[in-house]
Amino acid sequence: MHQPAEAAGTYTLPGTTLTVNRMGYGAMQLAGKEGGKMVWGPPPDMEEAIAVLRAAVEDGVNHIDTSDFYGPHVTNQIIRRALHPYPQDLVIVTKVGALRGPDGSWNEAFTREELTQAIHSNLRNLGLEAIDVVNLRVMFHRFRPAEGSIAEPLSVLAELREKGLIRHIGLSNVTRTQIEEAQKIVPVVCVQNEYNLAHREDDALIEELARQEIAYVPYFPLGGFTPLQADALTRVAQELGARPMQVALAWLLHRSPNILVIPGTGRRAHLQENLQAAALHLPASALAALDAIPPANREH
Repeated sequence: MHQPAEAAGTYTLPGTTLTVNRMGYGAMQLAGKEGGKMVWGPPPDMEEAIAVLRAAVEDGVNHIDTSDFYGPHVTNQIIRRALHPYPQDLVIVTKVGALRGPDGSWNEAFTREELTQAIHSNLRNLGLEAIDVVNLRVMFHRFRPAEGSIAEPLSVLAELREKGLIRHIGLSNVTRTQIEEAQKIVPVVCVQNEYNLAHREDDALIEELARQEIAYVPYFPLGGFTPLQADALTRVAQELGARPMQVALAWLLHRSPNILVIPGTGRRAHLQENLQAAALHLPASALAALDAIPPANREH
């Protein structure tokens, strides 16, 4: 019996034995909010959050994206409570490189001490002895890639990899130059940047990574859409009898075989909608209409 997350096929991270279904799950939305602090504190319904994770795995999700700075610590603790001991095929990918301030701010954490503490915190809260994949989240600009050397923090992660605490390393919020710099230090198995129908700055990068068999993991599949773009997406969705998020995810999966999607949610009903996108067929007319959506101008 096929599970919903299997419908989009699988991908093996380069130089590894880690094969995942291309439809994954992002854990950020499991955390709650406190006033203006987003991704902060426990979820409003802890039992539903646990149920979402268990349902995702039951439906074939074997790639979960998380970070100990979500909550902070909350999402990793929920993952452990819901799924530990973990299924043998489950690949957990986390991120380091940021710390949350008491005011909920997201701050760069690139020192040797901060990165080492972050790895040990992820291991402790997830209940792991080694993490499958750790992404270095670059914070030179919070909302988009910005140039600057990442050699020093990446070298720290490479040392922790040699010690056996990390199995593989990826990058998040990075430029092509930073990827090339990183590859001189350690093999890179995945790149995680913002990319969607509205923001396609990484088009050429995706093609280059595909040639190298490096996975590309886009986040914010509906982020930054203008009203005009949202209307165009909604029209296509209505014609297909689907929801806009499902169409946006299906477009990403169609875009390139090295793309892995990680939509997040804290509700089981929404989870099922997201997983159904793995099997959504986009006819040529729909693809043409989606590809014709003009890119948005970045305001941040």
